[in-house]
Amino acid sequence: IIINGDMSIAQRSTSVASITATGYYTLDRWNFVDSNLGTFTMSQDTDVPTGQGFSKSLKVDCTTADASPSGADYLFLQKKFEGQNLQYIKKGTASAESLTLSFWVKSVKTGTYIVQIEDVDNSSRFISKSYTIDSASTWEKKTITFAGDTTGSLGNDNTSSLELNFWLGAGTDRTSGTLQTSWGSYTASNVAVGQVNLADSTDNNIWITGVQLEA
Repeated sequence: IIINGDMSIAQRSTSVASITATGYYTLDRWNFVDSNLGTFTMSQDTDVPTGQGFSKSLKVDCTTADASPSGADYLFLQKKFEGQNLQYIKKGTASAESLTLSFWVKSVKTGTYIVQIEDVDNSSRFISKSYTIDSASTWEKKTITFAGDTTGSLGNDNTSSLELNFWLGAGTDRTSGTLQTSWGSYTASNVAVGQVNLADSTDNNIWITGVQLEA
């Protein structure tokens, strides 16, 4: 389902600095979502996992830290998917397909990270899963499976129906509950529980490439 998961296309720019707000800055189809949580440089980079067939990665580098975010602050990378490209996953039926996400990731900042799938067609129903970056500055492959959702069909049109969010930081409004690891209605406090704060030091950065999302 992912377009430009190998981070090879960056038609707008290959590097943009001093990012403090949401926008499509560099790599095609990758939305950088920042609400008052640090300042960053986003770039297309040549640091990739060895021998995996990739030549480019997406890099996010913290340039101004925010170690004490307010409750409403948040930070993530986002992919949007049109409903007309998702009908085969049969969401909202008894035959709903599970989705498996795989990707390569590297960061100075170890610890727990959250990936969320949000259904914007049905009152922001969502499911979140955690993964761990175990070793600093080391490429690691992660594979995460999200159960199929038997509630809420997706519109067969060209508007955004599902959104895939790679969380990088969040205040207490989205981390104070219990991580919602099965599909359910939107509760902000359950979205990104346990997520580390990539913005807490200017030493922090993260690279991602080889992103796949498949039924």
